[in-house]
Amino acid sequence: MDGIIVINKEKDYTSHDVVAKLKKKLNISKVGHTGTLDPNATGVLPILIGKGTKFSKYLINHDKTYKAKIELGKKTDTADVEGNVIEEKPVDTEYIKQNLVQVLESFVGKQEQVPPMYSAIKKNGKKLYEYARKGEKIEVEPRKIEIYKIELVEYNEKNIDFIVSCSKGTYIRSLCEDIAEKLNTVGYMKNLERLQVGEFNIEKSVLIDEVNIENIEKYLYTLEDILKDTPKLNLNSKKLKLFLNGVQLTVKEAEGLYKIYVDNKFIGTGTVKKNLLKRDIII
Repeated sequence: MDGIIVINKEKDYTSHDVVAKLKKKLNISKVGHTGTLDPNATGVLPILIGKGTKFSKYLINHDKTYKAKIELGKKTDTADVEGNVIEEKPVDTEYIKQNLVQVLESFVGKQEQVPPMYSAIKKNGKKLYEYARKGEKIEVEPRKIEIYKIELVEYNEKNIDFIVSCSKGTYIRSLCEDIAEKLNTVGYMKNLERLQVGEFNIEKSVLIDEVNIENIEKYLYTLEDILKDTPKLNLNSKKLKLFLNGVQLTVKEAEGLYKIYVDNKFIGTGTVKKNLLKRDIII
């Protein structure tokens, strides 16, 4: 039982809760997740099963798509619905109606974003939320992100629903606060649903209660599926022995990641650099 399941995470589950529940339901010890979702967030959570746990590094850099809701007029200390209100400002609904689409579109492109204090990013060996919980002020360096697309779904008085496609490392909570600021008010992320992680979208997901040991194969993507767009490289038995022993092989292929096959059997991955093939993951 090796591969990936795309879980549609429900509210009040942590990502760790999902892993723990699947371990018990499937009676398997090797289960992991990639792309943590907060308890109040819902949607796509890729779960790695068995040897699939070795492939997490190929998934963490994937782009993501979210549907989010901003509540305007209030700012919370956590930038989401779980926090305490620390500031309130009036909301000019007429101004927002006239400028909202333009403001949203202004965020498209490469930029720097300051992560929220209530996040797991580390500084000086401590997570930012540890400083925040103690009320300690600390400078947070901006990080480079990219917004590929952002579109308005609905605006209703103090609530904005929008869909955003973005790069790894984008904090939607910070984006919500920045959008509100550009609209001359304050706001926080009231709701968040992840619609897509790389190739895995909400339509291909399954609720955790629908998965069991009898039907797991129905929902399981194989290890090859995880790397479906990665080119193949075939080795003969002689080169395989060298490859498995960590010897770098001379090849003519272009640089990059490859799925490695022997007699049409997938055995793992390797990376080509300067015409040398280096072992990466062996399954």
